[in-house]
Amino acid sequence: MITPKRFHHFPGIAAALLGLILLCGCETEHPFIKKTAFKGAREIVVSFAGPVEEGWAGTAANFRIYEKTDPDIPLKIVRTGLSADGTTLTLVFDEDLNQKQPHVLAVTGIRSEGKPVGDALVSVKKLYAGYVFSILIGAMIINNFVFTKYLGLCVFFGTSKRKSTAVGMGVTFTIVMVVSAMMSWALYQLILKPFSLNFLQIVVFIGMVSLSVQAVDTILRKVNPALFKAFGVYLVLVIANCVIIAVPLLLADNEYNALESLALAIGAGVGFFIALFLMSSVRERLELADVPPTFRGLPIAFVLGGLFALAFMGFSGMSIF
Repeated sequence: MITPKRFHHFPGIAAALLGLILLCGCETEHPFIKKTAFKGAREIVVSFAGPVEEGWAGTAANFRIYEKTDPDIPLKIVRTGLSADGTTLTLVFDEDLNQKQPHVLAVTGIRSEGKPVGDALVSVKKLYAGYVFSILIGAMIINNFVFTKYLGLCVFFGTSKRKSTAVGMGVTFTIVMVVSAMMSWALYQLILKPFSLNFLQIVVFIGMVSLSVQAVDTILRKVNPALFKAFGVYLVLVIANCVIIAVPLLLADNEYNALESLALAIGAGVGFFIALFLMSSVRERLELADVPPTFRGLPIAFVLGGLFALAFMGFSGMSIF
């Protein structure tokens, strides 16, 4: 049995493990090269432990970069740029880099302060934990499916009149989203894709969503009849909700793995929850406001939805990692 005294060091261990995961991929395979990273769409930045010679850094022939999966296809470097202190080198390419794939950078004849340092073969890749986190935050806020893609508006406006209903629908929607998305991903990767049945995507995905909604419907009917009655017809409408169908299609189109698919599904579900909660909070206050008769009900709700969409546009183009 673990006592509280013996358990107190577990958070520290967990934090250390998380740190190792986040730092994974940041170090390089050569002591003189401290860090390599993508910058923008067409640039790679190399950080050195000391200043390198400008003449050596300005010669593109000293560098060879290629995707790890295609070592026979080198990428063309159009120019190089060295920082004022000589410790940071920027390589600029003629086309966008596929940053989803790790790259290999071969550096020959490194020279620092008149001395040869040797050759280096280092990896360039995105921080994977950051990439997964960016998928989560992107679906949740930056590319919110309601406020930036205008999907799922029927359920959104129908269940956002009260906070209690909005919270219940948000939690239910997130559960259905995660379950149906992971089931759809498994079927796509294990059955549809290997047997070239991609044309059945929509039919299969709708079937998975229907199965998930039916399960939630049965459970809610027994566990929380009041919440089930509050949802009314909108719980059934989740089956044909644009968001809940869009997520499996995005997973298949982007070829996400299981972890990335889970991050997108959770992000989309929590993003829908945030949208419902914000809308319900304002609509409850509007009941005490002096709204002109012409705008009462759905008209003022659409105006509010447009204002929220304008606010969320401020996140557009934002990059976490």
